[in-house]
Amino acid sequence: MKKFLIFVVLLGAALPAYVAWWANQVIEPDAKIKLPMAFSIKAGSGSRSTAQQIAEAGVPLDPNLFALVARASGQAARLKAGDYEFEAGTTPLQLLDQLVRGDFVQQSLSIIEGWTFRQMRAAIAADPRLKHDTLTLSDRELLEKITPDFRNPEGLFSPDTYLFAKGTSDLQIYRQAHALLLKRLAQAWAAREADLPYRSDYEALIMASIVEKETGQASERKKIAGVFVNRLRMGMLLQTDPTVIYGMGDKYQGQIRKRDLLTDTDYNTYTRGGLPPGPIALPGAAALAAALNPAKTDALYFVARGDGSSHFSANLNEHNRAVNQYQR
Repeated sequence: MKKFLIFVVLLGAALPAYVAWWANQVIEPDAKIKLPMAFSIKAGSGSRSTAQQIAEAGVPLDPNLFALVARASGQAARLKAGDYEFEAGTTPLQLLDQLVRGDFVQQSLSIIEGWTFRQMRAAIAADPRLKHDTLTLSDRELLEKITPDFRNPEGLFSPDTYLFAKGTSDLQIYRQAHALLLKRLAQAWAAREADLPYRSDYEALIMASIVEKETGQASERKKIAGVFVNRLRMGMLLQTDPTVIYGMGDKYQGQIRKRDLLTDTDYNTYTRGGLPPGPIALPGAAALAAALNPAKTDALYFVARGDGSSHFSANLNEHNRAVNQYQR
């Protein structure tokens, strides 16, 4: 009996030291294991179940000892479900800290400058990593969940690359993109040139969307904005094809014809003066900056050269010659 008690005492003294030693060791996985290694923890998992899921994913650790360390540290109830990556050289304590912090693998989704809101919705709806809470909502219903300040969602979301954890609600992406658009618009509006022909920052957003669709080369963005600002100041029609195309909706099949330019819609800037009633695309930060700080130019016209650049003209005769040269 005495020997048994001595054994228990020695074991009790040695176990914490062993656990502490193990918890601070760098895990040296088999060379055949490809790192980093992905693993997932299901919602509602306890420390033992979490440890088992990690081990079953191939991560080289002892699940029993890992669960023991989690409980001994008082962190067992704080482990967060989600998708993770195990990196080479990670210690068990570092892995435990990763699970407590919820240091998930970050997924990414890119929203592209010049996309319409419809294209944005399609890209988000097609991403299987998101939780789709907005699929059955109309555009108006979706917008009501984000902001009460607008009725038309076009242009109200900023193109960018958004990071998220797998299983995140798609509504979070919309909210992030809208918040970023408001931030960028406010910054550009605060830094705007004086005496621009906009009655509000929303009109500047409309102009930025036109500039975004009309720009072939980034270096010309401000000059294109300058042309449209000149036209607004003079009361000239903007006569920009992208607005006509937007107003055509599903009728547009890849080619714009003369009769399309003559068919009146709310967005036809060949038949209606001033800016259209709303944006026609999602403008990026550079397009916002161009719309609010356009180049000082005497140009009133521009025509595509066919190589992505444009020829700018100050009068109609010069413009007609450029059209004949580059497009006919």
